[in-house]
Amino acid sequence: MSCCRLESERLLLRPPEPRDVPAIVTWIGDWDVAKNLSKCPHPYTEEHAQEFLLRAAEGRAKGTDFGFAITRKSDGCYLGQIGLHLKDGTFEVGYWLGKPFWFQGFASEAARRVVAFAFRDLRAETVWAGWFHDNPRSGHVLEKLGCRPNGQEPRACLARGHEVLCNLVVLSRADFFGRRMAA
Repeated sequence: MSCCRLESERLLLRPPEPRDVPAIVTWIGDWDVAKNLSKCPHPYTEEHAQEFLLRAAEGRAKGTDFGFAITRKSDGCYLGQIGLHLKDGTFEVGYWLGKPFWFQGFASEAARRVVAFAFRDLRAETVWAGWFHDNPRSGHVLEKLGCRPNGQEPRACLARGHEVLCNLVVLSRADFFGRRMAA
């Protein structure tokens, strides 16, 4: 399985590395980013980033987590993070971008590539995701992939310090590839 590096038109997705720590701390340390993630504390420190790198490497080694640094091919700039996490037998996709990189299509491009990896390389039949009710832009990224609504539930948000209503979505292999063939 070729899972260490994935490419799309503008992006190189690779495992996060120690050199990414300053950018991780800067981008995810922004309240507007952190408040949309369930497991991200705020403020976010270098120690949090180091722990994240350790957990990412352990999860990749176990085959339960496949995290990728989202980097721009043109200059290697670290934009954010995307990954797949195995939970109850299915992969959850999650992502974030630093605020300067919003509204440029990077999240959609990275998500398409990672979901294709989940279906082709990991042989997933479905993937799922959640987005907080007050972050409709994330919901739009998932909708463009072909995700379908799959309920709502409260989900903890470390940065906010309380539960937030989370919209759940699911995407099947057939829907993803059928949508791509129709495009």
